[in-house]
Amino acid sequence: MTFEAYSRARRLSGALSQLRLGFDLDNTAADAGFQSLSGFRDAFSKVFGEPAGKADRAKAIRLGWVETPIGPMIAGAREGALILLEFTNRRMMEAQIETLKKRFKAAFLPEDDEIIRQTRAELGEYFSATRKNFSIPLDYPGTPFETKVWNALLQIPYGETRSYEDLAKATSSKGAVRAVGSANGRNRIAIVIPCHRVVNKSGALGGYGGGLWRKQALLSLEQAGPRSLVIAGDSA
Repeated sequence: MTFEAYSRARRLSGALSQLRLGFDLDNTAADAGFQSLSGFRDAFSKVFGEPAGKADRAKAIRLGWVETPIGPMIAGAREGALILLEFTNRRMMEAQIETLKKRFKAAFLPEDDEIIRQTRAELGEYFSATRKNFSIPLDYPGTPFETKVWNALLQIPYGETRSYEDLAKATSSKGAVRAVGSANGRNRIAIVIPCHRVVNKSGALGGYGGGLWRKQALLSLEQAGPRSLVIAGDSA
């Protein structure tokens, strides 16, 4: 996204909030920096797929930047739930974004909301080892099989790991270890849905979309505390 596109998206995000609160259309367009009402209507419709007069029907996914000791993350939220939390250099980031666009039919807007602020705060507590369980509302739709795997991930306790074989058994998918691994890799809410706690049966780390050094850092944090996290990050 260019700086110009980013700035326009921020202005339209504010305009959407104003219109939903009942603000006048003309004043909202002017506040958003548009010289003409027709230009504002066109831009609004292009981004949200709905006319400005129907702002209550427009769907948006808010995106926020989250700094962590092992690299920045992007958080996405809609309708009071976290739907995306990924490291910014995640290999599948673009595919994840496209999946969310199609599934929710919503525009992405660079703006914090309450859920993103809660995510940022709880991650800070997690990385300081003062939080073991997250309370952030989640929305992670997928195929029935994917959802079953992601639900099983949420049952793995802090500081523990499970093998892909264990996960297959927990989801009544014995013999589908490879499919379980693929579903694990398609998890869109890193750390909070703890796909990093799944390792190979031999004890080897296996794969991780955010990079194996991050997976090791997260496991070290949960098993040995924040000091080990710093060491893991420095040695990556």
